[in-house]
Amino acid sequence: MGIATYMGDDEWEIRRPYDLRERLLLFACLIVRVVQFLHTRGPIAKALSYQILKSGTSAGANFEEADDASGGRDRIAKSRIALRELKETHWRLRVARASALLTQAQDSVIAENLELVKILATIVRNAEARDAQRKCQRAISTSRRAPRQAGR
Repeated sequence: MGIATYMGDDEWEIRRPYDLRERLLLFACLIVRVVQFLHTRGPIAKALSYQILKSGTSAGANFEEADDASGGRDRIAKSRIALRELKETHWRLRVARASALLTQAQDSVIAENLELVKILATIVRNAEARDAQRKCQRAISTSRRAPRQAGR
């Protein structure tokens, strides 16, 4: 039997550090615990757990990769991938909960997942708005330059 089998309802408490990278790491660790729990719930839960493990742990990795992005657009793209992974994880956790493969004890994990989705969606939306504003400012500054006339 796995560790999660012996975990009580109060052991699914969520720590929420201010640093998003740390929060995503703790979320990935929670996902590992959810997967351990699902492995005790039968073959269907076990099959679903592998998908949850992949998407739930890759969100943080993709967000970390965004730090090493080659530019603003690349950073936005990698952050968008992290957001998609979190959304996929949320969907699969909801399926597991609605199918009674997860219990009320894991509702805090699902709630944390939803909070992370909202945080990353805000980060991506703000980054896209800044990128669009920069493009607009560049276009305005180039259009204000006096065009050079031929022959001068």
